[in-house]
Amino acid sequence: MEKYSPYRTFTKDEWAKLRLNTPMTLTEAEVKELRGVNETISIEEVSNVYLPLTRLINLYITGSQQLHSVSDIFFGKTTKKVPFIIGLAGSVAVGKSTAARIIKALLSKWPNHPKVEIITTDGYLYPNRVLEQRDLMNRKGFPESYNTKALIDTLIQLKSGAKKVQVPVYSHLYYDIIPNEHYVLKQPDIVIVEGINVLQPARMQKKTLPSVFVSDFFDLSIYVDATEEDLLRWYVDRFQKLKKTAFNNPESYFNRYASLNEEEAEAKATEIWNTINKVNLVENIRPTRNRADIILHKEEDHIITKVKLRKI
Repeated sequence: MEKYSPYRTFTKDEWAKLRLNTPMTLTEAEVKELRGVNETISIEEVSNVYLPLTRLINLYITGSQQLHSVSDIFFGKTTKKVPFIIGLAGSVAVGKSTAARIIKALLSKWPNHPKVEIITTDGYLYPNRVLEQRDLMNRKGFPESYNTKALIDTLIQLKSGAKKVQVPVYSHLYYDIIPNEHYVLKQPDIVIVEGINVLQPARMQKKTLPSVFVSDFFDLSIYVDATEEDLLRWYVDRFQKLKKTAFNNPESYFNRYASLNEEEAEAKATEIWNTINKVNLVENIRPTRNRADIILHKEEDHIITKVKLRKI
């Protein structure tokens, strides 16, 4: 049935050939800095997977810029250039943040779009006090735990060419939004919107469907995929490493787990995965996979072995 798929599927070796002569612009030390807590991504994978990917994205952006110029000619006036927006989705623990950082680092080296920014949807979670009031703390990360309207407002501002756009800040240490703290985007060339729920379709609100939703603003979307077995293992491994590092900070929301032994930590991480993250994956995240333009499939050790590209 693959011949009827809306995607073209590439093995890692087939995809690597599409790099052509695109130069490697990151050093091994820079790649190491971009890794996540529990990942061992190599400069070879950056070369074989992410360089062809960013070459393709650059071609898409060049086409978008040319379309903008053609539109200016048609209307007989110069209009504001707006950022090219990339949506990046996938499960908890799949490595979205690392992928976003690598894509940003590579794209920012291209001369026609040096200003690349990342927005993480964590900043659009409702504050913990609101989640507690709504009895949603155990549903944190589910679609209803996000202030989707605020995220859409941010994307509207970006696509309207606003000179300055404020983005809220989330603290993983405190596991909460930092009140009254923002960072400012100043007319970036590219914005990567990274989060587990960014490809969610419209959801019924007060018996009506919203007229717009987050993915309407994406020029390109990417889904990072992996099996449930690998995701669980990565989540548990990451929990074990954080238990020995970040959780030891007395101010950490998860400090209560720092004293667990390895068996207790594995049991707790597995419980959290099975009761929260797996449910969210099955009900909300994975069903959005085939809405993406590009699917990066990972196998053990976070190695991308297959790339699917939606046919045009």
